[in-house]
Amino acid sequence: MKVVVTGASGLIGRPLTSALRADGDQVVTLVRRTPAAGGEIAWDPLADDGGLAPDALHGADAVVHLAGAGVADRRWTSSYKTEIRASRVLGTRAIASRMAGMARPPAVLLCGSAIGWYGDTGGQQVDESGPAGRGFLAGVVRDWEAAADPARDAGIRVAYLRSGVVLSRRGGVLGRLLPPFRLGLGARVGPGTQYMSWVALSDWIRVARFLLGHAGVSGPVNITTPNPVTNAEFTAALAGALHRPALLSIPSPVLSAALGGVTADLLTSARVMPRRLQEAGFQFTYPELAGALAAELRPTGSAA
Repeated sequence: MKVVVTGASGLIGRPLTSALRADGDQVVTLVRRTPAAGGEIAWDPLADDGGLAPDALHGADAVVHLAGAGVADRRWTSSYKTEIRASRVLGTRAIASRMAGMARPPAVLLCGSAIGWYGDTGGQQVDESGPAGRGFLAGVVRDWEAAADPARDAGIRVAYLRSGVVLSRRGGVLGRLLPPFRLGLGARVGPGTQYMSWVALSDWIRVARFLLGHAGVSGPVNITTPNPVTNAEFTAALAGALHRPALLSIPSPVLSAALGGVTADLLTSARVMPRRLQEAGFQFTYPELAGALAAELRPTGSAA
């Protein structure tokens, strides 16, 4: 299979491309710099047509579109919020429009998305049938998914990858929390009762590979385990995995002031269930948090 991947240098994209190549797939990556290898093609996600050469997607069987400015990379200034939205909406529209205009388009588009779609669900469980929530991130996700409409309207299978918190020691929420937790400065955030819907990075990669091969799955797909946890439970599990205390508590207003709005992963309560994956028969390797943390924090080179 020939797979085109955007966002291939990111937290998820890098291991995904490695896994696909290990499976024997031909992987072509779209990059925002001068291509350095034969498997790279230049593009500009902010350009009307993505800056893509006419034959950029020629012969591709699938596209996995993950590109977008990091939600937690910087403070949420007005200009960065604009960048977060534009990097997702414009790039997705360019990819989807190019696919829709091809005589022989790729059969499937796996389009990055997020459980931010649901907004704050409190303690209520939601699945893919849940309505869109309110707030900045929910609005971004609505526009992000809608930008793939040209491909869907052209009859191409489109799956929206509504990712929860992806656990990786190399970045994301877990990567940000590891330094203070290792120093014994781990802390419950806010009330600690807010739910975190999560997935191990290795399971996220397995989900993407699963969806590439399951033609019957399209539309929104929640990439979260069936066992979301509260912030207090996550704090205790991470402290336990590192054998460190976590006795502190950070009030919500303090965190909001410190991070400039980048609090969604830690303060929003999202109790999201992976109904579509379960119905399709997907089995998580790490459905429970303790096992996922143990695997992710295992020293490199240790036996599995």
